[in-house]
Amino acid sequence: MVLDVAFASEASGGGFEKITRPFIDGLGSRLAAWVDHHDHVLHANYAQDPRFVLATKAEHGACPEMVTRELVGRVGPVDTIVCHTDFDGLCSAAKWIREGAEPYPHADDDARAVDTRIGVPSATAQRFDRAIRAHPRDHALFGLIVRHLAEGLRDGAMWEPIDAAASEFGVQESASRAIAQRYAVLELHPPPATPSLAGTHEAYRLAILDASAEHGRYDKTFLLLAGQERATIAVVLDRDTLTLATKFDSGINFLALLALSGGMPTLVSVQRERLTEVLQKLGADPTDITRWASTP
Repeated sequence: MVLDVAFASEASGGGFEKITRPFIDGLGSRLAAWVDHHDHVLHANYAQDPRFVLATKAEHGACPEMVTRELVGRVGPVDTIVCHTDFDGLCSAAKWIREGAEPYPHADDDARAVDTRIGVPSATAQRFDRAIRAHPRDHALFGLIVRHLAEGLRDGAMWEPIDAAASEFGVQESASRAIAQRYAVLELHPPPATPSLAGTHEAYRLAILDASAEHGRYDKTFLLLAGQERATIAVVLDRDTLTLATKFDSGINFLALLALSGGMPTLVSVQRERLTEVLQKLGADPTDITRWASTP
């Protein structure tokens, strides 16, 4: 069972042919179902295969709402679940184990709020989200969270290690808040009739920040949200990557703008070497492009 795992795009470094197709072929008859809500041009190739339940981010803001009792019943028993390790993915796994029942009331709404950053997730969801963001590679923690959700949060003692992990997020949050003070805001004038920028006004702004010096010591989600408080689009530069983000309902489609085959339309990461191209397509002033492209 594969949940909340996007088909790879060129931005991932290998693309569908090098990452996703070998995974699908390798699973072979073991693949019971693949449920995902990230955009990809190759979704259409699997439309006739009932194992693939695929949607766009606009159709389903989060994956758990796609995990229904009817779907679990149709697919039948599975012995292994592969899922994305954010709250959205872990909640999807727990909901599958619970045969389509939410781990707690309004968990689907929480997953949507966390994944789209629209609305305010409940205190319960925030405890999980902060723990995951503080320990983004802690597989033991991920397993604990899935178990706690799958058991309907019955065992209060299981909150202890989750809350301990969440408490550590405060350090990253403080560091990220300090880094965010360095955001520079650029005025943008996109080329006329750019469909991928349909949600913008004639002129709009971009908040850009180079966080390379603090590599590994900040929370990128926090920085991107802080940037969106300052401008329509936030850009965070790290050593090798460039990440763009805008609000879920902005009408902007970075996938179309940058000719990427899949991912999230409003949140993408590409190689830093594409910075000049990105700024040009967004309509940045040539002087600003030169200044930022020359940043070491």
